[in-house]
Amino acid sequence: MTDVRDVQAEWPLYEIFVRGKRGLNHVHVGSLHAADDAMALGNARDVYTRRNEGVSIWAVRADAIAASSPDEKDPLFAPAGDKVYRHPTFYAIPDDVPHM
Repeated sequence: MTDVRDVQAEWPLYEIFVRGKRGLNHVHVGSLHAADDAMALGNARDVYTRRNEGVSIWAVRADAIAASSPDEKDPLFAPAGDKVYRHPTFYAIPDDVPHM
């Protein structure tokens, strides 16, 4: 019998994102180990969309994700803070414009 720890050591970790029927964005829903991309998509469908709550799934190998650290927040995002002209805060957005 194969130990779960052996599978985790051999199979890469995938991060799973699901786009809901009413949502516009894919949302991170969890992680799983899989032997390949096809298995990751199939397992993600079985685990994370059991009640037909998704219309699209992304399975992304965790080792392919480049991410900033929360510790880098100030040096990474602070330069944009003094450029108020880059933010659309001076415009009136009509009420009938969705998702703004």
